[in-house]
Amino acid sequence: MLAYIFPGQGSQFVGMGKDLYDKYDYVREVFDMADRALGFSLSGLIFEGPAEELQKTVNAQPAILTASIALYEVIRRAGVRPGAVAGHSLGEYSALVAAGSLKFSDAVRLVRLRGQFMQEAVPLGRGGMMAVLGLTPDEVEEGCRRAANAGIVEAANFNCPGQVVVAGENKALKRAQEIFKEMGARRCILLQVSAPFHSSMMAPAGEKLVAELARVEIRDPAVPVMANITADYVYTAQQVRDALIRQVSGPVLWEQSMRRLLADGYNLFVEVGPGQVLTGLLKKISRQTQSVNFQSEAEPEKVIARLKEAV
Repeated sequence: MLAYIFPGQGSQFVGMGKDLYDKYDYVREVFDMADRALGFSLSGLIFEGPAEELQKTVNAQPAILTASIALYEVIRRAGVRPGAVAGHSLGEYSALVAAGSLKFSDAVRLVRLRGQFMQEAVPLGRGGMMAVLGLTPDEVEEGCRRAANAGIVEAANFNCPGQVVVAGENKALKRAQEIFKEMGARRCILLQVSAPFHSSMMAPAGEKLVAELARVEIRDPAVPVMANITADYVYTAQQVRDALIRQVSGPVLWEQSMRRLLADGYNLFVEVGPGQVLTGLLKKISRQTQSVNFQSEAEPEKVIARLKEAV
């Protein structure tokens, strides 16, 4: 069975989707729709940069969503349909657009605001994130508990075996890093992000998002959507709404989500969007599954032909 997975923040790069934009009118319409929804030239920023502007949370989130949905449109119009969809953090919005639960124009506005709210929730320089390599999830959570006397530090992304990202206050991250190394962590890598995403420090952003989600139409997904916060499917509009609110300040259960899809018989995964991060994580979760990258550098016809053979 076929599942689509959509990347999150960090996968953006200047020029993503430009070759397909030049080739297909309907891809051009996706980028144009994003520009109209936001009231400025997001496409210009995506195609021309500067990179430091594109990397800002408030820009990166709508940019990745737009590039991902442009790529999704290429597969959709070729007649390939997934059995389920999932997205990593921000990518969950792309998954919901693909599932027909959110309109693209609403989603692109929502993620722009989501990025803004997340950035506003914690002053710059107060919090961050760190990848912990070589410890189990239980060990990481134990280390966070031990570092809690220095401030807030929590497990934020359970990405794959041996890779858990933690988020919190900088002083607590520093203490946690010392503890993780004592516990035998292979490496602790401070991430180039501007806020402690998916931690309790993001609660104010989630509260602001409630009002924005109330303003948009959310439909029951046409295909099952795997939610980050539960590693389970959402089937109704209300479940979607609840999951998106909780997701802002709760951990991304990515490894658990992929294991659930694998257990349910999904054996071909297509990463729809810029980068290859999710394909890499999937290989570490299971070497028994097939995964395909579908991004602007790939030749769409070859990928689509392979998918049609598989479904």
